[in-house]
Amino acid sequence: MNVDAGVFARDSDRLGRAIQIGVASGNVISVSFPETAPADADADHPLLDRAFAYLDGDEDHFDDVPVALTVPTDHRRVLDAVRKLPYGETVDFRRVVRMAGMDPEDDDDVATARTALRENPVLLFVPDHRVEDASGATPDEVARRLRGVERD
Repeated sequence: MNVDAGVFARDSDRLGRAIQIGVASGNVISVSFPETAPADADADHPLLDRAFAYLDGDEDHFDDVPVALTVPTDHRRVLDAVRKLPYGETVDFRRVVRMAGMDPEDDDDVATARTALRENPVLLFVPDHRVEDASGATPDEVARRLRGVERD
């Protein structure tokens, strides 16, 4: 098994979906929650093990997980701010905008931040489920369950 590259996925009873992770050169490049794990995806990866331990209640910030964000610079600032949100806490969208060095009163900055959240390629490792009053890329049902995991 090559854990440095590939698509890895495993079905989760807790989420009612699969967790799918794309890895290239040892960096996570994508995370998604498809209905079921693709048949051709490998189910064995240390990050999947960590994600399932997290779902079972292990506190994990995932801040040491190497991610490769290929997004515009202003989106990166927003996603970097979201990545710093503490486990178990949710924050207001306006705070995320400020944390990214943007102005929550500026319509363009707000639109940029909303787009960055909606297009987040590495869900869970950039925990958009911790942002209130804004839709992230994590499906709403999954986001609710992830917040529940962190509250338990």
